[in-house]
Amino acid sequence: MTKYIFVTGGVVSSLGKGIVAASLGRLLKNRGLNVTIQKFDPYINVDPGTMSPYQHGEVFVTNDGTETDLDLGHYERFIDNDLNKYSNVTTGKIYSEVLEKERHGDYLGATVQVIPHITGMIKEKIMRAGKTLNADFVITEIGGTVGDIESQPFLEAIRQMKAEVGDENVVYIHTTLVPYLHAAGEMKTKPTQHSVRELRGLGIQPNILVVRTEAPITDAMRKKIALFCDVKPEAVVESRDVDTIYEIPLRLKAQGMDSLVLDHLHVTAPEADMTEWSQLVTKVNSLKKTINISLVGKYVSLQDAYISVAEALKHAGYPVDADINLSMIDSEKVNDDNVAEILKDADGILVPGGFGDRGIEGMITAIKYARENDVPFLGICLGMQMASVEFARDVLGYKDANSTEMNPNTTHNIIDLMADQADISDMGGTQRLGAYPCKLKAGSVAAAAYNNQDMIQERHRHRYEFNNAYREEMEAKGLVFAGTSPDNHLVEVIEIPNKKFFVAAQYHPEFLSRPNRPEGLFKAFVAAANDVHDAK
Repeated sequence: MTKYIFVTGGVVSSLGKGIVAASLGRLLKNRGLNVTIQKFDPYINVDPGTMSPYQHGEVFVTNDGTETDLDLGHYERFIDNDLNKYSNVTTGKIYSEVLEKERHGDYLGATVQVIPHITGMIKEKIMRAGKTLNADFVITEIGGTVGDIESQPFLEAIRQMKAEVGDENVVYIHTTLVPYLHAAGEMKTKPTQHSVRELRGLGIQPNILVVRTEAPITDAMRKKIALFCDVKPEAVVESRDVDTIYEIPLRLKAQGMDSLVLDHLHVTAPEADMTEWSQLVTKVNSLKKTINISLVGKYVSLQDAYISVAEALKHAGYPVDADINLSMIDSEKVNDDNVAEILKDADGILVPGGFGDRGIEGMITAIKYARENDVPFLGICLGMQMASVEFARDVLGYKDANSTEMNPNTTHNIIDLMADQADISDMGGTQRLGAYPCKLKAGSVAAAAYNNQDMIQERHRHRYEFNNAYREEMEAKGLVFAGTSPDNHLVEVIEIPNKKFFVAAQYHPEFLSRPNRPEGLFKAFVAAANDVHDAK
């Protein structure tokens, strides 16, 4: 029988429900259990694919091409499992599918209502997540905060799950806040009490409380919370700020959270061997140097817009014993006059993905600086496209070279709309999405980054592609097409040889990076930046 663990949040948002869910998933996986994680988001959008990065942060893409919440990136990095379309479900997706079924006549003339039809669809998504990935445990994070009107159908659905599959197959974990009032010099449990009371008013009694706090909670406070919230004192788990999020599983393990879950579910499993994870955390907390990486992008005012890139850089720094000082530079503010001053301290330059023409010229200027000054460079998606444009402008001499996304009237369309995108008008879920094979050129820098593999699988999210009409001319001028689709039609990786590192990929390598297994291109890029740092 599949076991279901539901993680809710109260008092305020951004308490780290996703990290708690991911950390618990890692603990259970290290006990030899098959775990998957999913998130329910209460917004009306069908998926985050069309949402502004300034509002929602990064759009994380799974292997099957689903555009998802950035929390799924944390899930995959922690449990090291590939998730799928059942791993992120929104209110919009639920209502869309229910309405589609109603139009098909699947409800046999019934009045379609929130209960049972919407809640029934939610429960179906929960159960299907476990079935499609053959999971023993399904951990489900409910987005939002208890009390939000948008979350009510999801909370009602998980309440019903207990009756449907049995109390011994369901655990409710509630994350709350115990604030510290500096003026009074006291920590207050009342917000947690009220949050649990509201949750209980919806018919859900939490089994475990995870309390976010600045300072350690005392035994007296733990007993007080347990008394008023009707949980065991040992089921009040403290969650304090840490230097690295990868320390959270160890903190939860030390308080026996995984054992609390398994005891409630009547599951016996070996103790989790966290030796490798502990060694990772020890390494992260004792890095000996700092490498300066400059990220020149469009959405830098919200770091969550590039969260997977930032994490992938950190992962790549661990093997060379380096922390990453990531400077987020607004590409709109970069020009020929100031680029040298802005990037003078960079050991490496990274230009990430994005859409639209805003800030593009600043990206191209930064790429030119990296190429001409031999600063290690990594381009991702749009960064690869702009590296191609920069090469066409400054090496081939095509001064108006551009992407037709930025300038539909350019006479040198180095980047053009993919043929199968020409007649598509809908914006959501219609790009080239998900994992595709990439054939690597033997002897290339890219191939070396992937241990000289002939073929790799990487995840994509783009609508425009390199124009093959310029391949031969660029190759003659020294650009290497180091990765292509298996049929050699789509350009996936370009590089310039005899540089410290100058590689750009059409795909998003950051989505496959793991803390204990850095992604190939990131690892090679940071290694090159490390050499620059050490030579200074």
